[in-house]
Amino acid sequence: MTGKTVLITGGNKSIGFETARQLGRSGYRIWLGCRDAARGQAAVSQLLAEGLDVRLLEIDVTRDDSVRAAAETVRAADGKLDVLINNAGVLGATPEAAHEQSVDDIRAIYETNVLGPIRVTQAFRPLLKAAGRSNVVMVSSGLGSLGWLSDPHNQFYGVNALGYNSSKSALNAVTVSMAKSLAADGIAVNAADPGYTATDFNGHTGYRTVEQAAAGVAWLASQDASGPTGGFYFEQETVPW
Repeated sequence: MTGKTVLITGGNKSIGFETARQLGRSGYRIWLGCRDAARGQAAVSQLLAEGLDVRLLEIDVTRDDSVRAAAETVRAADGKLDVLINNAGVLGATPEAAHEQSVDDIRAIYETNVLGPIRVTQAFRPLLKAAGRSNVVMVSSGLGSLGWLSDPHNQFYGVNALGYNSSKSALNAVTVSMAKSLAADGIAVNAADPGYTATDFNGHTGYRTVEQAAAGVAWLASQDASGPTGGFYFEQETVPW
């Protein structure tokens, strides 16, 4: 057992759930973050049945009061947090032409995908600092890589979902900024690209499994003091910003 704790937002299904399973099998105590208590408890029960140390944490990353309450729950129970995985995310409306997607839809995407990770990271910073050496993982996407999106030969070039893609590009920028800001606290911050994974997001059309996707997230979550910070990774390889 590692004796370490990890919070995974949006942890009740898909990549978040599988990341919880993989880290739980490695000995982490899991805080499974979820907006919906019933869905969250069902996921927790499944992982408990597998013998993992997991607890439900109700958290809506779009609400200040919910995030503050979640941080207080973890503080009262553990007094620290070794790993924060900002996994919760939304796709938004069915991708439309960039000049047609509504600002309201884009704003809603940013509230979860960009402001959510900022809000949660800021609220949990004292607990991450208290751990002595901790990791923050932003679950981003290859669709946030400006290098890949501008390369006609890249698989993602034709996916022009303004709201979602730009939210992940913004999250990558948040990663760099947070890595600089939190370095003095012993907190490493990195972004993970899970790849085109079969999830509800894409109607399970992705060619990668959740097991493969979660492995890269778990790898970053498990880095020690010699590990990277301020980077963007897919399969342990650097992704262009």
